[in-house]
Amino acid sequence: MIVLNLKTYPESIQKALLFTDITREVVGDTGVRIVVCPPTVFLREAAESFSDVFAQHADPEPAGAHTGSISAEMLKAAKVKGSLINHSEKRVADSSRIKATIDRLHEQGLESLVCAAATGEASSFASYSPTFIAVEPPELIGSGISVSKAKPEIVINSVKAVKEVNHNVKVLCGAGVSNKDDLKKALELGAEGVLLASAFVKAKDPKAFLAGLASVF
Repeated sequence: MIVLNLKTYPESIQKALLFTDITREVVGDTGVRIVVCPPTVFLREAAESFSDVFAQHADPEPAGAHTGSISAEMLKAAKVKGSLINHSEKRVADSSRIKATIDRLHEQGLESLVCAAATGEASSFASYSPTFIAVEPPELIGSGISVSKAKPEIVINSVKAVKEVNHNVKVLCGAGVSNKDDLKKALELGAEGVLLASAFVKAKDPKAFLAGLASVF
């Protein structure tokens, strides 16, 4: 599995729907599951053309008088399939809100992908039964240095810790994933996929780059 977080890079604002189309084409060519997470304003339009779109953030508040909140109901109405939660650039300080957001998403039939900065955090979040946990040390995000190579023990220990708590939670490797070798290493360490951003968004040929990653599976 590959998860593409488009963040709010200038390229993503200009080409979010192009990136979504590229993702759809590579999925069609390879059969590999690839999720794309466009900026919020593009969610509905992206979901109209591709079935595996996630939001970059969601809140636990239900539909109602909650100005600025991104509710699970809103995402379902936009035909989005799930959401990232607690990315290092959008940390949720209160873990009870993380659990509540996971529960709200699942109540609406949506998937949840929770980001964890370290093994202990990943183990703790596993008890909330998210669909996925992505382990991504924040100091490596955007560095071009993959956690699977720089700190392989974090991936190994996190996979083990999460599976001991909840075997059904799938573990992804994030932070610094830049090429096929990083993905291969992550899978060798026990991860079931990767979460990445800038390597795809800023690639000279995003489709060729993504197809290369997908070829690893």
